[in-house]
Amino acid sequence: MAITMACVVIFTTMSFTVDMHYCGDTLVDIAVFKEAKDCGMQMAMPASTSNEMKAMSCCHDEQIVSIGQDDLKPTFQKLDVEQQNFVMAFCGSYIQLFEYSETQEILFDGYPPPDIVTDIVILYEQFLI
Repeated sequence: MAITMACVVIFTTMSFTVDMHYCGDTLVDIAVFKEAKDCGMQMAMPASTSNEMKAMSCCHDEQIVSIGQDDLKPTFQKLDVEQQNFVMAFCGSYIQLFEYSETQEILFDGYPPPDIVTDIVILYEQFLI
């Protein structure tokens, strides 16, 4: 739950820009956080070229800008005693879920192994070589 809330806060406060370059109706390049590369079809036009010639270019760029929130404020200033007790109890019980118990209970401790009546290896003459 806490991780989910942290992700929501991060993504609502983060600003980013998506830059896209089109050549005609075809998407050539898309870039996040930086400028998209052009297709090379926009040739350097001399300064004497009229505005009508520049308007006839087949390439165009689009930008999608997402601006995050900057005015996040906590909704509480102080916790009363009951809320502090609840937070402490919740954190303590949550942390105990992930503690590793190093003591292992031995269930067969009260039951000793049976006595060896005959040596089975010698009885069947099965020796390790």
